[in-house]
Amino acid sequence: MAIRFSEEQQVFYLTTQQSEYQIKIDQYGHALHSYYGAKVDQDMSYLFSYENRGFSGNPDVVGKDRTYSLDVLPQEYPVFGMGDYRQPALEIENHDGSYGVELTYDSHEIKMEKYQLEGLPAAYQNSGESVSTLELNLYDAISKIKVQLLYGVFEEKDIITRAVTITNMGSGKVNVLKADSASLDYADKDFDVIHFHGRHNMERQYERLSLKNGAFSIGSHRGTSSHQHNPFIILSDSETTESHGNCYGMMLMYSGNFLATIEKSQYNQVRAGIGIGSRGFRYSLAHGESFTAPEAILSYSANGLEELSHHYHQFIQKNVVRGKFRDQRRPVLINNWEATYFDFTEQKLIDIARDAAGVGIELLVMDDGWFGKRDSDTSGLGDWQVNLEKIPNGLKQLADTVNKEGLKFGIWFEPEMVSEDSDMYRKHPEWSINIPGRPGIRSRDQYVLDFTRQDVRDHLVGAITEVLDSANIEYVKWDMNRSLSNVFSESLESHEHGKFYHLYILGLYEVLERLTSAYPDVLFEGCSGGGGRFDAGMLYYTPQIWTSDDTDAVERLRIQHGTSFGYPTRTNGSHVSAVPNHQTSRITPLNTRGIVAMSGSFGYELDITKLTQAEKDEVAEQVEMFKSYYNLIHEGLYYRLTNPWENESFTAWQIVSNDKKETLVSLVRTRQYANDPIAIFRLKGLDPQQIYQLDGEEKEYTGAALMASGWPVPQTNQEYQAFTYHFVCKE
Repeated sequence: MAIRFSEEQQVFYLTTQQSEYQIKIDQYGHALHSYYGAKVDQDMSYLFSYENRGFSGNPDVVGKDRTYSLDVLPQEYPVFGMGDYRQPALEIENHDGSYGVELTYDSHEIKMEKYQLEGLPAAYQNSGESVSTLELNLYDAISKIKVQLLYGVFEEKDIITRAVTITNMGSGKVNVLKADSASLDYADKDFDVIHFHGRHNMERQYERLSLKNGAFSIGSHRGTSSHQHNPFIILSDSETTESHGNCYGMMLMYSGNFLATIEKSQYNQVRAGIGIGSRGFRYSLAHGESFTAPEAILSYSANGLEELSHHYHQFIQKNVVRGKFRDQRRPVLINNWEATYFDFTEQKLIDIARDAAGVGIELLVMDDGWFGKRDSDTSGLGDWQVNLEKIPNGLKQLADTVNKEGLKFGIWFEPEMVSEDSDMYRKHPEWSINIPGRPGIRSRDQYVLDFTRQDVRDHLVGAITEVLDSANIEYVKWDMNRSLSNVFSESLESHEHGKFYHLYILGLYEVLERLTSAYPDVLFEGCSGGGGRFDAGMLYYTPQIWTSDDTDAVERLRIQHGTSFGYPTRTNGSHVSAVPNHQTSRITPLNTRGIVAMSGSFGYELDITKLTQAEKDEVAEQVEMFKSYYNLIHEGLYYRLTNPWENESFTAWQIVSNDKKETLVSLVRTRQYANDPIAIFRLKGLDPQQIYQLDGEEKEYTGAALMASGWPVPQTNQEYQAFTYHFVCKE
């Protein structure tokens, strides 16, 4: 069994193919975190340290035993206020104003199916898949707080999911101030922390730090998971590489405020926690009410970072992303945003569609500017009626005409926003988020709509439904272009505003669930100024996300490198754009832009009508190449062959088919040197016994040779040249 409980040892064993997770219920009923790592099949609580340590207090239940302290023992779900001074997973303000909560074992249940969470995205179990659930119930008899720890064990995927439900069983009201979804304790670990920071136009930048004494945290209080930090961290042994060593991943399946904290204590113990953001969070619970924390996705690898990434890639592809587009080939698209911005006409879109069809592109996406009074980003948001000055024949005829040209038709929305200069705002100013009596905070000349309100959600579902029903629309780009501030809702009581950020995300999820369920044949793509909400929570509703507003091929190398640690290739919206690039003014060859963009859900972001015939011919070759490699790129195993933060000369990556019979290797020269030294890069993931041939060549190479001795980096006479190598097994 993937989950078993030893009555004799009082230990829960959670096992996957390669990992083991242990929880010990000790003699006082405390749930202790015994172990997480490679399979050992041994009660690891023998490692617990019991010594008399100064300033580490002892619970009353242990009497005069000064060697027992929660300040030193590894906790499964540590709480604030009861003698453990490290970072807590749970902080509760009791009805009398005190903060003490002591959780002890109450009961448990093991189920042979995956738990689900009401109103929140959660990983799901496929037919025939072995998944088990542990419900571990902890209770505080004085505060009458019940905490249910949920564990989903995906045995074949080497994934353990975690979630938490907190219920107030007492008569007085309590406030939840902090509630992590998962917490892990390690004794005496020399860890590095890998995280992915950034900013708008430069998301998920890889950074690896040596963990020192003290606490390191990342998070967001912007109302979204944010451009600045991604809700995904990796703990690794200091010597861990891509292909060797221990590493642990913690990913939060949530699209709002979050906090991840890693603390190295006075005794060199390490505690890592991830959960909903605690700033501005105060979730009040009356008698019988519950709060459910979002799901966390945990994984362990003994074989380096690339294997950990493979765990997450396969899990997100098959157990997070839903609907027909999980497995169905997605169309190659062209988006008119960087081609025209707001300045387009119906005929211009038709001209783009006609030329796009000629090179094999399959979908035209009409971006911002098609609705209301929308000639710039200063007006019109919220007025989701077609602008008949730009599209005089209406959406239906435009979509029909695009369809006749041989393309599907898609459309852009920013449903969560409203412009001050809009009919919606003039009619319903109370629908926007602002504190009464306090001047508002504009960002991009827009306000955020109050998604905690049912009337707002219903209105938007109705407005979007009306648009989607009016024409043959087969794609929706869902954008969100500012952070939340001045949060307040007229629909909430004064004591409830600490719930606002979370209720906003629950409202967003409700709207997405209603629309994606009603339109299963529409491909939804998430976006928040690019990658400002790139998380597993959004991927539950939108099977791909626009990776970044930065379309520069060279900068995308680092963005896509960081993204690849946790998220699969097919979730990355990635487009070929014009040069000079609109964000950096860099000029890169069309071939390079195509090769970089193919590591994602592929498309174009330029005015194809302005390309030369030679350029159109090259685009047609790129589209055909991508289609021929689609299954390999979107289903294969992704390997990072270089780190662009360490190698300034070139960046290389590789995708290998699951049967190891085919591989596509890509390389971009990022810096040119005079009299370049010889360089070689080594392939990964091949069958060492197989014979491989490069497309168009008869020469043979063993998998062992390509992995051990490698492949030469081509010499070039200019920067930003790119190359692909497609190897297949000899028949």
